[in-house]
Amino acid sequence: MEALTARELTLGYGETNIIEDLTITIPKGEITVFIGGNGCGKSTLLRSMARLLKPKEGGIVLHGEDIAKIPTKEVAKKLAILPQSPISPEGLTVFDLVKQGRHPYKSMFKGWSDEDERAVFGALEATNMFELKDRYVDSLSGGQRQRAWIAMTLAQETDTILLDEPTTYLDMTHQIEILDLLFDLNEKDNRTIVMVLHDLNLACRYAHHIVAIKDKKVYAQGKPEEIVDCDMVSDVFQMKCDITYDPMFGTPMCIPHGKGRCLIKNAISESRSKVKTI
Repeated sequence: MEALTARELTLGYGETNIIEDLTITIPKGEITVFIGGNGCGKSTLLRSMARLLKPKEGGIVLHGEDIAKIPTKEVAKKLAILPQSPISPEGLTVFDLVKQGRHPYKSMFKGWSDEDERAVFGALEATNMFELKDRYVDSLSGGQRQRAWIAMTLAQETDTILLDEPTTYLDMTHQIEILDLLFDLNEKDNRTIVMVLHDLNLACRYAHHIVAIKDKKVYAQGKPEEIVDCDMVSDVFQMKCDITYDPMFGTPMCIPHGKGRCLIKNAISESRSKVKTI
């Protein structure tokens, strides 16, 4: 069953098209990752799926309904998006930020409720941010700040979460921390997660479904082990590589060619010949 579907989608800014006649289906209850070179349209596609960018042609279907015909607050109860590098107002606490996730449920006749409080505190607990709820967002580390923003999206209590490069500017420890959190949300709550990632190896480790974008269209989509190979990396990223298996997870692992210090120069040809290519 699909959570989101893009049908014959054309997207762009002014007269420039970024995506043309693209059709994809996002599986419900799985982690989907968009990959591709810089400027290929990954973020543009994600924004369109959240109804932040109106298509020039085609449309988006959310849970079987045309998203353009669903009231804005109803969309926000079904789908949450975390843009790349969001910025919060100065002086905002973590608790106040996470409370913003309850905005779709507010009305002129409905104030702060027990349900709102449960959702906010639950989101803080799920992201391990409860102890930091009274801290100012701009005083947090990069990983803590990203967890606070993810907590805000969780407070929306949507089945589907879209994230644009959630690990950008984070060190290795915080990248894994954020991706593990998203993985747990998928595993425990069956949330549909859709995100843009630049690290192909991490995309292969965490994604059930990968969509590779090139030349304004879908180049390939499917399970990482089915579509990630040397030809795909060469075509999509214009980079030569070897593909082997991650020794811990068994997922495809890309070893890029290029220059650098080689401690095994005399054995490099032999070692490449032993790499199991997918």
